Amino acid sequence: MTKYESVLIARQDLGTSQVSALVNDLSKVIADQGGEVVRVDNWGLKNLAYRIKKNRKGHYVLLNISAPANAIAEYERVMRVNEDIIRYMTVKVDEFSESANADSSEAAVEE
Repeated sequence: MTKYESVLIARQDLGTSQVSALVNDLSKVIADQGGEVVRVDNWGLKNLAYRIKKNRKGHYVLLNISAPANAIAEYERVMRVNEDIIRYMTVKVDEFSESANADSSEAAVEE
């Protein structure tokens, strides 16, 4: 199956349990379409670079997904209609990155 990395930003007024429930619902959508969420990385509540829909902060979540294209289409459709998600981006990748910190530490070693 094809591998994808998806980052979503949830509204700032949601609690961590509500964000977890939202991610579980999205994972169920992927599973129903024949895909699998390999890893979920919750980055927590962070400041946004600029205001989005009157929000100054947002809960960032990274999902590593292995799924067919139709599962991703349904996943993005569900995110588009959900009012708790203010932004999302899904990209196709060859391999999953281990973590954002590992990438930056490798770049520092190479220099």
